[in-house]
Amino acid sequence: MKESINYYYNLNIDEVEQWGSIYRFQINNINYYFVPIKRMDNELNDIVNVSNELKLRNIPVHDIIINKFNKIITNVLNTNYCLLKPNKDIYQEYDLPDILALNNNLRLNPSKSNLYRNNWGTLWSNKIDYFEYQIHELGQNKPIILNSFSYYIGLGENAISYVINANNKYQTSENDRICLSHRRLNYPNYALNYLNPLSFIFDLEVRDIAEFIKSAFFANEDALNYLQYALKKCHFSIYSLSLLYARLLYPTYYFDLYEKVMNDEETEEILIPIIEKSTSYEEFLASAFLEINKYAPIDRVEWLLKKEL
Repeated sequence: MKESINYYYNLNIDEVEQWGSIYRFQINNINYYFVPIKRMDNELNDIVNVSNELKLRNIPVHDIIINKFNKIITNVLNTNYCLLKPNKDIYQEYDLPDILALNNNLRLNPSKSNLYRNNWGTLWSNKIDYFEYQIHELGQNKPIILNSFSYYIGLGENAISYVINANNKYQTSENDRICLSHRRLNYPNYALNYLNPLSFIFDLEVRDIAEFIKSAFFANEDALNYLQYALKKCHFSIYSLSLLYARLLYPTYYFDLYEKVMNDEETEEILIPIIEKSTSYEEFLASAFLEINKYAPIDRVEWLLKKEL
């Protein structure tokens, strides 16, 4: 990989360190990251425009380094990569107040349309259909997945029904803000991912909030406190509150790890801490419903609420 980076970027680096699928190296004590990219070609110009707009607002998103052929994407061994230079300490943490502030710096307009995500129900349905096919074909030697898969598929189907019902029942309003979001947020929320423009999309404001809260729960943080903070600070419509709850229902925390296991990036034992917290997460979902219901009468999920009684 060192030779490829040197060739494509006219660099002369001595050492490259591999972090999973990411490659890191230094120039003049500055870290650079050569990262795999799965974004579509028609998204890249929008990503560059968004990055430039954020920098004009003094938000230090990572620089995208163009290769010597004036391309964002560099293909090495049939994998597309992008070279990034962080403009911030990569371990700086961004908490929920920071997320709410950054999300509202940019709103969707036609020049950012290729980054817009608005069809959660369809995307989730397609993903679950694929997972069910995949587990039938490739999962027979994975007992941890086989014993837990149906439960999380059921949670996912609950979330899909919730989205469909919200779309059918409620009109969107100006309070349903489509703003700068991320494909995924984790807790702790480090600058390495958070300021990475390759992670940027546009979606409902509740997307990042829900993903942060879910990740915080599985990091043994007070997820309910984060939810209460967001509900107090934001003026969500009943539509956005319904989709916030749908996103809390949808088990990205399991499916993300499931995909890594099926791609042989992790062993299936990585799922055990998630599975062991399934009951406590059900209790959190019941409590989360009661909190959200203080702001609007969202639909009930009866089997979860029975656990709260």
